[in-house]
Amino acid sequence: MKTLTLAILFRGDKILLAMKKRGFGVGKWNGYGGKLEGVEKPIDAIVREIEEESGLVVDRNLLKELGFIDFYFDDKKEWDQRVIIYRLNKFTGEPIETEEMAPEFFDLDKIPYNDMWPADSKWLPYVISGIKFSGEIHFSGTGERIFSCVIE
Repeated sequence: MKTLTLAILFRGDKILLAMKKRGFGVGKWNGYGGKLEGVEKPIDAIVREIEEESGLVVDRNLLKELGFIDFYFDDKKEWDQRVIIYRLNKFTGEPIETEEMAPEFFDLDKIPYNDMWPADSKWLPYVISGIKFSGEIHFSGTGERIFSCVIE
């Protein structure tokens, strides 16, 4: 199982999400993150990914690791992944659109869950509240439906 990172960014009472324009998760709103390169540590990977995908400057000391989720895909075992999830409340700059991501701020009561991964509504409230958690989510097919979900 590969390890990936994901950060959910906030500015005041708004959440910053980005529409994935290519690759895994294309067409879905998500946070910023991705794969570790070589022997890179997760904290180094998430700082790099945020900067590459958004143009934002991040202080690694302000990233709060909240937990992880193990994602399993019944029809695509090569997609199985452990995602380490961070919350970030302060960053420098304005997010820019890149080849991979198109950013948008949302009010917390207007999060576009219908255009996100089906399980995001299960774990994202923990991030919004700043609560530590872990989870295991099994998708049927290639992620269209949740087969099982446990978040603690």
